[in-house]
Amino acid sequence: MESYIAEWLNLLFRWLHLITGAAWIGTSFYFNWLNHNLRPPSQQSRKDEGINGELFAVHGGHFYQVSKYGGAPEKLPETLHWFKWEAYFTWITGFSLISIVYYWGARAFLIDPSVMAWEQTWQPIALSLSSLIGGWIVYDLLCKSPLGRKPVPFAIVGFSLMTLIAYGLTQVFAARAAYIHVGAMMGTMMAANVFFVIIPNQRKMVDAMSAGLEPDIALGEKGAQRSLHNNYFTLPVLFIMVSNHFSMTTYGHEWNWAILAALSLIGAGARHYFNLKHKGQHKEWILPVAALAMISLAFVTKPAPIQPVKLSAGQAEAKLYYSDIKPILEKHCVSCHMEPPNNPLWPMPTPPKGINLSIAESVKNHASQIMAQAVNSQTMPLANQTNMTVEERAKLGQWIQQGALLDGEKP
Repeated sequence: MESYIAEWLNLLFRWLHLITGAAWIGTSFYFNWLNHNLRPPSQQSRKDEGINGELFAVHGGHFYQVSKYGGAPEKLPETLHWFKWEAYFTWITGFSLISIVYYWGARAFLIDPSVMAWEQTWQPIALSLSSLIGGWIVYDLLCKSPLGRKPVPFAIVGFSLMTLIAYGLTQVFAARAAYIHVGAMMGTMMAANVFFVIIPNQRKMVDAMSAGLEPDIALGEKGAQRSLHNNYFTLPVLFIMVSNHFSMTTYGHEWNWAILAALSLIGAGARHYFNLKHKGQHKEWILPVAALAMISLAFVTKPAPIQPVKLSAGQAEAKLYYSDIKPILEKHCVSCHMEPPNNPLWPMPTPPKGINLSIAESVKNHASQIMAQAVNSQTMPLANQTNMTVEERAKLGQWIQQGALLDGEKP
């Protein structure tokens, strides 16, 4: 029953996380696009009203006119829309997911004994929470420091620190958990920007106007700075959200922290291209460079060739059949991939992805996935709970490379 409840909670909060995240990111993208596409009003009367930018748009069969004030209107409207709940609920649902998957299932998903053998599950959980809180504190202090007023040096220092953090987390957590925590740190910074800076500053400006005072425009500028940071965080965070589906090319690699840093830089670069384009600055070289970087990354992270298993010195390469690798599967894979699963560390109602490896034909049908997960990326068994050896992985890989032959099957 515990595993059944965990599966439904995972599904529910993952769904809500996607919904609220799409709403938040969509709003962020729209307003950044809007700010870059506003043009000075052509009518003097509009300028006299304090409007320094306007835009006409058509969508869904309707025409719209959007105006932006240089400071604030003389009188606030009765209805003023605030954009904050999308950010808050995205963070709440995301933290709920981490709690369900990585705290509730710490032994299976957060801890990898081959990386660090934690004695108690509360220890890595405490480190996880500290990384989220500490990441925000350091980032906030940097924003408030003189460095925060220098965008390029700030970006260089921030990227360097995040790369260092990514490396550190891969030394203490399971690789998949390390990736997710880097994304969670950035997501926490984004949501905290909204909660602690953007909304409070906007509220102070509104309160000043309600009291008949001139609002402090500097508050709006600080909020705009954090909003821009959130804009650049977006694509790296989205990548991390889907990275656990691609273990061979991301977190399962020996240089996983460097791959994460490179892909984050590529994503931020693509975002920078569109930000410049919206301003009317066409830096066409950025996207080709980003594409070339992706291709280069795919090339340098390709898996090394599987070394064949030899019967003995001087003999020809061994021809392997299903019966040769069956004991490996039964020792390391079948406890999860069977009907029903029987993994005591993380009870589950059904085998992951519906893959049953207790049947020979099913093993053959899923040979390419086994190759990717257990041989090339070595991310399975999960957190290497059963201590699968390099020799066992090589033997399994050789069987697959030879055609995943079943007993009695001709090559």
